[in-house]
Amino acid sequence: MDKTTNGWLSGFIGVLIFSGSLPATRVAVQGLDPLFLTVARATIAGTLGLLLLLVFRQARPSRRDLMPLAIVALGVVIGFPLLTALALRHVSAAHAVVFVGLLPLATAIFGVLRGGERPQPAFWLFSALGSGAVVAFALRHGLEASPIGDALMLAAIVACGLGYAEGALLSRHLGGWQVISWALVLSLPLMLPLAVWTRPVSFDGVSQASLWGLAYVSLFSMLIGFMFWYRGLALGGIAGVGQLQLLQPFFGLLLAGLLLHEQVPPAMILVTVVVVGCVAGARHFSRAAPVRPAV
Repeated sequence: MDKTTNGWLSGFIGVLIFSGSLPATRVAVQGLDPLFLTVARATIAGTLGLLLLLVFRQARPSRRDLMPLAIVALGVVIGFPLLTALALRHVSAAHAVVFVGLLPLATAIFGVLRGGERPQPAFWLFSALGSGAVVAFALRHGLEASPIGDALMLAAIVACGLGYAEGALLSRHLGGWQVISWALVLSLPLMLPLAVWTRPVSFDGVSQASLWGLAYVSLFSMLIGFMFWYRGLALGGIAGVGQLQLLQPFFGLLLAGLLLHEQVPPAMILVTVVVVGCVAGARHFSRAAPVRPAV
């Protein structure tokens, strides 16, 4: 298996894992405060990440890597989880998950700005068509009138896209699981005290479903998913592999329907087929066109 294909496979596994994030968050915030959920998931994942780094005796990042790691931490450890947890107080998981359809565009843009990638013009056409299909699907099927929730989700997408691009660049020399582990460890001195400070007085009134939601977003969404995702972005290209997240809304909607009994429109299947075609097209044109030698 060549490097690019390996990257796309790793990215796809990451997307499957991330697809459960918003439904799990939706369940968790029914019994837990959004701020506590954010800092608790980062604390749990950060503790596990620290153990991994110690067990495998990973060298400390260089000084030049600290600022990019801080950006990763602000984007994907703090920003996206907190903003989505707050947004899910105003909108359903089925509604919020469609905003993820804008994430591939955000990731691709930051891949160009930060990573110097230069996809072919046709790539942007397929990326825009895929994002447009997801947004149109949201507009057609129950877009809720919640400006606060929508603004929070849009802010989350921008923060996450930047965090993805920075993490992918770092993964090229640090490794995928090392990047998310170091970003989590970097945020641990802040997250741990906040988790203690914001913890519920008692967990007796917190449902098991909320605790399972916390467990999922801590272990899978915050750590394991990123191990695959950053590896995929580093190997397959930020802009190209990032388009796989066009599929995440539909995996997420399916999970929301199965687990939360939220309504899943039948048209989802048709739109998913369109999105898959856009992802395939974006993959084909994600690399810069080769320069033909002069005759």
